[in-house]
Order: sequence, then C-alpha cells, then structure tokens
Amino acid sequence: MDLNDIRDAFDHVAKKQKLSYSKSQDIVDQIGHEIEQALISIQLSQESQKSILTELMLKLNAIGALQQLEGSQKELNISVTKYQKLLDKLLYPDISKVYRTADYDAHVVNQILANHFYHQGLFDVGDSIMKEAGEPEATALRSLFLEMHQILEAMRVKNIQPALTWVSANREKLVQNGFNLEFRIHRLQFIELLRNGNRADALKYARTYLAPFASLQENEFQKLMGCLLYSGRVENSPYPELVSPSNWTEITEELNRQFCTLFGQSYKSPLSVAMAAGFEGLPTLLKLANVMAVKKHEWQSMKQLPVPLELGKEFHFHSIFVCPVSRDQCSEENPPMLLPCYHVLCKQSIMRLSKSSAQVFKCPYCPAVATVANCRQLYF
Repeated sequence: MDLNDIRDAFDHVAKKQKLSYSKSQDIVDQIGHEIEQALISIQLSQESQKSILTELMLKLNAIGALQQLEGSQKELNISVTKYQKLLDKLLYPDISKVYRTADYDAHVVNQILANHFYHQGLFDVGDSIMKEAGEPEATALRSLFLEMHQILEAMRVKNIQPALTWVSANREKLVQNGFNLEFRIHRLQFIELLRNGNRADALKYARTYLAPFASLQENEFQKLMGCLLYSGRVENSPYPELVSPSNWTEITEELNRQFCTLFGQSYKSPLSVAMAAGFEGLPTLLKLANVMAVKKHEWQSMKQLPVPLELGKEFHFHSIFVCPVSRDQCSEENPPMLLPCYHVLCKQSIMRLSKSSAQVFKCPYCPAVATVANCRQLYF
C-alpha cells in the first residue's frame, strides 16, 4: 500500500460526501416545496387549516426524510471510518517498535537541546531548558550563536556594520576558504545608495570601500561603475539583477554558513539533521522490525542493521566503504585494505581468504595473488 491507495480512498470518501450532500439537499428542497405549497393553500383555499396540515403531514411521511438521511449518513460514516483506519495504518505507525533502549547522559542531552535552540536563535527557549534541567550554566556555544544572530538580524534590516566588523576580524580565514564576503557586502551597500538616488554618496562609498578590490574583482567593479549612470533607476540598467532583494538574502545565508564553518559548527543544527535522517529512515526500520518480529528475532540485540538504510545525499557527510565480499561496513576494527591488484576488501575478509598471515591467497575479483603483508590499510 502506498500514497495511491490513500488517494483512491480519499476520492471514494469525497464521492460519498458529495452524494450524501446532494441527496440531503434534494430532501430539504422537497420538504421546503411541500411546506410552501401548504402555506399557499392556507392563504388562498377555503379548506380548513386542519385538513391542509393533515395532507402536508401525509406527504412529509411519504418522503421519509429521516430514513433517507440516516441511510445516506450511515454510508458516508462507514467510508470515513475506513479512510481513518487506512490513515492510521499508513501514516501513524507504532514507532515504538524500532525504539532501542540506550543509556543517555542527561547532561549531554540537555546541552544538545539547548544548543539546538541557540542555533535557531531561540535563546529564551534554550535558557529555559537549561534552567528547568537544573544545569549550572548555559552552554559554551550560547555566546557564539548570540553573536551570529545579532549579525544576521542586522543584515535583515540592511545594517551591514556588524557583518563588516566580523568579516574584517576574520578576513584571512575567509580568504583562505575562497570567500570574499567583504567586497560582496560593500557591493550591497553601494547598490542601495544608488537605488535611493544618492549618486554622490555612492561614488564616495566606492572610492573608499570598493576601490581596494578593483584589481581583484575587475569585471564586477566595472559593472558597479557603470551603474552610476543609472542612479535612482538601477533596475533599468544593463544589470537589473544587482537590485534583487535575493542578494541580501544570499549574503545573509552565506554569512551564516561561514560563521558556523569558521567556528567548527555545522550550518544546520545537528539535532535537526539527526531527526530528519531518522524520519527518512523510519519506514525501512519499521518494515525490518515487523519482519524480525515474525521471525522472532530480537531487535534490541542487533549490533548492525541487516539491510542497507538508504538516505538522501544531504545526509552523506563522509565516505563509507562496504566490503564487496562480506557486505559489512568497514570500521576501525575492520578497516578497508588495498590489495596489490588495487582491489579493496575489508581486513576480516582478507584474513578469512588467507587463513593465515603468511599464506598466499587469490583476489576474488582477478587472478592476482597476495599475502596479508602485501596489503595496505586505506584511510578515507
């Protein structure tokens, strides 16, 4: 069962709902029509009101509104109930099946939670967590993220001074990483002056702050000087992309990324990345847990997953080698080894093939032979 089953079930419920609504509306219209006719008869006819109302009651009983509405509503309720059960089965599984007991250091968990909120700029939430957890003080990263978010907030209101102060203090490291944020920030301010029609101020700003980058950013510098002719109407210049609001957003995001990189922090919160990876791998883990339950295997005792857990490229942070013979993922105890023929196997597979450290064995992928001493450990 997949999303197509959910879509088909939803379409079925929607169809039932439309039919129920249509039928209910028809019944209401019939009743309304009979009542209107009775009122007209009372106003125009010489008959007694009692006889007219008696005839109206007979017609309403013949319509059987209550029975028809109950039948229609019952069919709709059955469809809705089945749809809800399908959603519960597909979208709300019992994830406790894949839970594994583990010993956690409460102090480390508190630090992780607080740092997550500091990373997001939610300092009040992070401080509350630390206070409620009885931690003696805030994490060492609080002041770091506080400085970062002060710079980012200033950039969002087009105040470049805090960003320039930080970039100037870390100029050498940023240049080593191949980023010239200082020029790009000054370019934003220059364009902002031109956009507001301040040509004289823009020219003065360029001479003071952009001129030192003229030789390094020759093409960009020429574009900016050309924009002086379009003061107040840069969007009509040959370079309208320079006034796009997205430029401020891009530089703000780049500042965020470089700030985290320089201080050894990930651009995204580690907790949010771990949770996102867990959400993506959860369906596979649930299927595995169900299969193991049927075969009466113990989920808690597993040291390694028997099936690969495929995650998106955004979760690939380093190289992983899986031995083509044993299908085991290599580790520090079982590292990848390079054979003289340039094929790679894990150490345990080589030991099993050689049976002893001095015995010659044949590579399982080519005719070449080797000994354990001829193999060299690989480092990724």
